[in-house]
Amino acid sequence: MPTPLVATVGPRYNVAMTEYLQFYIDGQWVAPAVPKTLDVIDPSTEQPIARISVGSAADVDRAVAAARRAFETFSRTSREERMALLERVIAAYQDKLGEIAETISLEMGAPLSLAKAAHAPSGLGHLKQTLAVLKDFPFVEAKGTTRIYREPVGVCGLITPWNWPMNQIMCKVAPALAAGCTMVLKPSEIAPLSGIMAAKVLHEASVPAGVFNLVNGEGPVVGAAMAAHPGIDMMSFTGSTRAGTQVAKAAADTVKRVAQELGGKSANIILDDADFGRSVKGGVRACFNNSGQSCNAPTRMLVPRARLAEAAAIAKEAAGGAVVGDPRAERTTMGPVVSAAQFAKIQRLIEQGVVEGAELVIGGPGRPDGIDRGYYVRPTVFANVKNDMTIAREEIFGPVLCILPYENEEDAIRIANDTPYGLSGYVASGDPERALRVASRLRTGNVHLNGATVDYWAPFGGYKQSGNGREWGRFGFEEFLETKAVMGCPV
Repeated sequence: MPTPLVATVGPRYNVAMTEYLQFYIDGQWVAPAVPKTLDVIDPSTEQPIARISVGSAADVDRAVAAARRAFETFSRTSREERMALLERVIAAYQDKLGEIAETISLEMGAPLSLAKAAHAPSGLGHLKQTLAVLKDFPFVEAKGTTRIYREPVGVCGLITPWNWPMNQIMCKVAPALAAGCTMVLKPSEIAPLSGIMAAKVLHEASVPAGVFNLVNGEGPVVGAAMAAHPGIDMMSFTGSTRAGTQVAKAAADTVKRVAQELGGKSANIILDDADFGRSVKGGVRACFNNSGQSCNAPTRMLVPRARLAEAAAIAKEAAGGAVVGDPRAERTTMGPVVSAAQFAKIQRLIEQGVVEGAELVIGGPGRPDGIDRGYYVRPTVFANVKNDMTIAREEIFGPVLCILPYENEEDAIRIANDTPYGLSGYVASGDPERALRVASRLRTGNVHLNGATVDYWAPFGGYKQSGNGREWGRFGFEEFLETKAVMGCPV
């Protein structure tokens, strides 16, 4: 059985332990109410590379109070003032683009090439796209003697994940700023350095004091305090479905708006008329991108039963070409997964796949050959997977692909929709109209046809247990607005 190539794994950075022990509240870096620290671990070496403070409910109270004070004035700023502010943020972000990429690679293990090409630019893309939406958004519309006003929703609590840290921060912060909202951000405590970089960018752009506030901390403490806080008007959460339900429950007593982008188990339907080799190889690459740590990854590849062996052979070759290792190494295409807990979960699910009888095509439990430290996972492909197997039902969030056979087009659609999730979907066909017909029947928030990539203008979000609400583009901007009707206005 061929195994993926391994890039040299060694010390990635000659970096001294850095301490980030303050929160950004009301335009200043301030000490936490109660001193408590947490190490940030480099997943490629399993060694601490930074130390942060973790907050408490008292820190959330202070941040919310600052945001509420700032909302009184910031919510009344003009479109032109907020456009100028976003332009300053874009300029400050561009100045730090390289440092942001280095930070992301260091804290969550993405290959530096991926951090430079996708992770860091994604935040900039959301800022620029939001500015374009703001330029001509109709905040006031006349309907006879009634006027419809779109106004900022208020103080927003933002909770972001570790897997695409700056992407998820900026796709919330940018529209919140553009709408005239103020906010409190809690980034993932696993990869918090991107949040600190975001605070530095916004400070350098002269975002008014209190408009943006940062409190690091753990979900059950800081996140729960934010979700339940009566001074927060909206929660925007990205993370696991399990954590998202806890946010929604905590937010219910104050009847605040909750927007959630949660888990996924996306199906990739390769129809019988598709360019088979290209589609299977592309599906493997998309599944393994970012070490499989993307909520919209195409982790269930559906192929005609008669071509299952062919698909498995192509996928085996594609997976065998992955270069796993040091994220700083030029040849690396796949870094580690983010944490010891994530590594253990993926190992458990790979072992479960073997136990339940899925055909192990390549990979399997353990680290890749030649690697004895770091949270590195073997790029793994299972074939002849049944849709009721654990590996086909649970979100693995690692480089693990399941290939499932289907009998015909109707069967493929049935299998694709037979999941509690509904975030994304993929369809490959030689007939674009046929691909579109199949896409129209998938119960997912996104569908990619024939390898189409993400689009910042398109709404991003899911059906079913993949969440509610939308991010990105105009749809994401509107999540941060309330609607007011004023009747009896002069014509």
